[in-house]
Amino acid sequence: MITQNRMKAKIKAGEPAFGVSITFPAPELAEMVAQAGYDWILIDAEHGSHTITDVYQMVLACELHGVTPIVRPQANDADVILRYMDRGAMGVQVPHVNSAAEAEAAVNAVRFHPEGTRGLGGGRKLMGMAEPDFLRRSNEETLVCVQIEHKEGLDNLDEMLEVDGVDVFFIGPSDLSQSLGYPGQRTHPVVAEAIDTAFNKIHAAGKASGTPGGPELARSNVERGVLYHYTHIPTFVSHYSQHFFNTVRGK
Repeated sequence: MITQNRMKAKIKAGEPAFGVSITFPAPELAEMVAQAGYDWILIDAEHGSHTITDVYQMVLACELHGVTPIVRPQANDADVILRYMDRGAMGVQVPHVNSAAEAEAAVNAVRFHPEGTRGLGGGRKLMGMAEPDFLRRSNEETLVCVQIEHKEGLDNLDEMLEVDGVDVFFIGPSDLSQSLGYPGQRTHPVVAEAIDTAFNKIHAAGKASGTPGGPELARSNVERGVLYHYTHIPTFVSHYSQHFFNTVRGK
């Protein structure tokens, strides 16, 4: 069955959605993240160790506990994306998208005709549904997020914003800092200005933006209109650990 993508619904309503990136297979973490109140989980198969079976198990855990499973595939490759979509992912966050053609390729890989060219094998969610209903609901509920994380992507952002079917334009600060010549310096004035310019363009076009960040940065990003947020498990743990030890030591 195709259920409502509650995270996508929040973004369409102009409400921020908060997630956690998980780079290793741990369905139990999906349960913990859901109980902590997050909206979605990024199952990171680009930088993480997830196999296709691991992704399937993580998707099932997300479904069981009411958080939206989004997969970051290894590449903007239709065959790779298809396998994750057929396992039940509610969308993808596609890395290293640098042009309108590449953004269109991501949309085509996720959506069925007439909105895309995803292969119609059905996958597990087709069971119990009439095929036309499955196709329509899948196109409605799946989310396409494209990552802009290179100077080339920034240069082509105006054309990318005209691509139909992209739900979120995500600014990846780490690779972007490297591409701009300041590796690891996310707050360098050149990098910060590039990110601000990108957000302004995205919002002026009436599109949703996204970027990662811990709680302080996420709060700032919410104030400037960013809707798609996630933090990483190491950040998740380190912030609570800092709070724990500061409390214990009376700091």
